[in-house]
Amino acid sequence: MSLSVALQVAQSALAARQTETSTVSRNIAGAQDAGYSRKSVLLSTVISESGQTSGLQVEGIGRVTDDALYASLLQSTAVGTSQEAILEGLEALAATIGDTSLEMSPSALLGDLKTALQNAAADPNDTILAQDLLSTASDLVTSLNETSETVQGVRADADADIADSVDSINELLGQLEDLNTVIVRGNQSGNDITDALDSRDQVLLALSEEIGITTLTRTDGDVVVYTDGGVTLFETTAREVSFEPTNTFFGTTTGNSVYVDGVPVAGVDAIMPTTSGRLYGLTELRDEIAPTYQSQLDEIARGLIESFAEADQSGGGGPDQAGLFTWSGSPAVPATSTLSSGLAADIQINANADPDQGGNLDLVRDGGISDPLDPDYDYNPTDLAGYTGRYQDFLDALDEPRVFDAGVELDPTDTLTGFASSSVGWLESNRQSATSDLEVQSVIVSRTAESLANTTGVNIDEEMTLLLDIERAYAAAAKLISAVDNMLDDLLASAS
Repeated sequence: MSLSVALQVAQSALAARQTETSTVSRNIAGAQDAGYSRKSVLLSTVISESGQTSGLQVEGIGRVTDDALYASLLQSTAVGTSQEAILEGLEALAATIGDTSLEMSPSALLGDLKTALQNAAADPNDTILAQDLLSTASDLVTSLNETSETVQGVRADADADIADSVDSINELLGQLEDLNTVIVRGNQSGNDITDALDSRDQVLLALSEEIGITTLTRTDGDVVVYTDGGVTLFETTAREVSFEPTNTFFGTTTGNSVYVDGVPVAGVDAIMPTTSGRLYGLTELRDEIAPTYQSQLDEIARGLIESFAEADQSGGGGPDQAGLFTWSGSPAVPATSTLSSGLAADIQINANADPDQGGNLDLVRDGGISDPLDPDYDYNPTDLAGYTGRYQDFLDALDEPRVFDAGVELDPTDTLTGFASSSVGWLESNRQSATSDLEVQSVIVSRTAESLANTTGVNIDEEMTLLLDIERAYAAAAKLISAVDNMLDDLLASAS
């Protein structure tokens, strides 16, 4: 090897070690940064035209990646955030049950109503017991009204959170477009794009929290992003994600769908639905879980109106009419075995039986609440003070199997009290299941993130060891240059 070639080899080695030193320092500085992946210098050997090794060449900066682990992290993160959104909603709905010892849920108050009926039946002439019965019935109505309001509040909050999620998705897609452009151009020009790749991975991870995604990376570093339902979310440019919020929710309100480039991906109209991410969890809560619970409450309200409805006592075949519990459609009784959406918010105490509203408390015992002036619905025409027949009718009706709507995920042929208890069990079962699922998913996300960090992250001890090796290699190259310098000095001295 000639002295000039040896000098060239030493110089290229020094330049390579300088780049390696800078890269190691960069790794150490970024070791604690979220999403930072370890960088390394890509070196190649330079071969001269004569076939001799003539030094090292820096080809670029590489980064450690694990596509399988990263894809798993995206998926597990999306599942975890959807479960978190569902659990938060279920926790809010569970507040309608409250502490069972406080007995403020519709199911608990229905039990209190039975007790009040039994007490009133034992002494039907006792005004205090009758007033207690009316008060308990009023508490039950209030509970149904307020619980219904809470359910619709949960839906409204979920709808607002959907709007926030859509805003976040659009913002992240904008960031992704900028970073993707930098990466593609950097690949074409040979610039270092490793930091941009790290940033893009972090944007994609944040995007997966909002909506489940899958990714495809093309040869030029360009990335294509799809929803987990198969709709293109990003390809060269970001697709528009749109959503129209609903200001107020009632039992009959249907929330709007979320669209990606005009395709509904979340909501009741979704044709290519997403199956994970916060967006999915929120729409599931708004459109499935909360409405199902609302329907159960509506069926409890319908069962109450039916149980306390008044029949024609004249034999004339008149229609049943709403009694102690009534609604906006009175005096008619809601259609049997048919869900009346929003009924739990609409149910009320009949003013004709409430002294505070100018009514007559004795009508609870005697009947005729629907129309005190119509004798056909009077169960106690002789006004017997000890008449207990009506109270017993109420008790029998509460324990009588009836047909409920089959779409509320409970036994459609239960008693009213059994149905109300099952509703509590349904809500608690879903909450406990969501809690368990989230705990498991949190572990999966944590372990996946840890494995990815162990694979692609920076180990300070290893970097410091590598830095020592680079220093030794740098010193060796410097010695080679010194040796070549001495040899050149000797040659010049001998030539003179």
